[in-house]
Amino acid sequence: MEHSIIKLGHKKRIALVAHDNKKQDLLEWAKWNKSLLIEHELYATGTTGKLLEEVLDTTVHKFRSGPLGGDQQIGAKIAEGEIDFMIFFWDPLTEQPHDADVKALLRIAVVWNIPAACNRATADFMISSTLMTGEYDRLVTNYEPYLERQIEALVGDELDALEADERHPADERHAREQDSDSAPVA
Repeated sequence: MEHSIIKLGHKKRIALVAHDNKKQDLLEWAKWNKSLLIEHELYATGTTGKLLEEVLDTTVHKFRSGPLGGDQQIGAKIAEGEIDFMIFFWDPLTEQPHDADVKALLRIAVVWNIPAACNRATADFMISSTLMTGEYDRLVTNYEPYLERQIEALVGDELDALEADERHPADERHAREQDSDSAPVA
């Protein structure tokens, strides 16, 4: 598959997410990295965003709570190219009511090739990288051929049949009805 390049500038758009049992860890990590984080544009799910604003004393763009759609909102922003980087302290030992959303969010981060840390150690490595404060050319797969293949596979024969018909059956019925309406009355 072909790739395109998305140029990330010095200022990154960072999503910060934490499950309830990991919020304190994320807040401690964010406080430790405050001077670096406040140089970037920050996004977070509901409660986490409010707590981060207090700890960092900066504005955080807040989405809904994760179980109420916040994870999906962040995933949409990643797919739209509006989030560059994600720190997600998730709890692997506690079942979440929105586990499917969590899996989808992690999947979308991989699909769009954004850096994603799922624990403190990885977050430390990522945030201390020289790429964090510099520019970066992120390779993103061009999914257009995949989408076209999917359309062809799903409706290929039906699409060919529709294109072969000059008139839709409903159009023919409408034409017959009009012909009978205009016939002379005896």
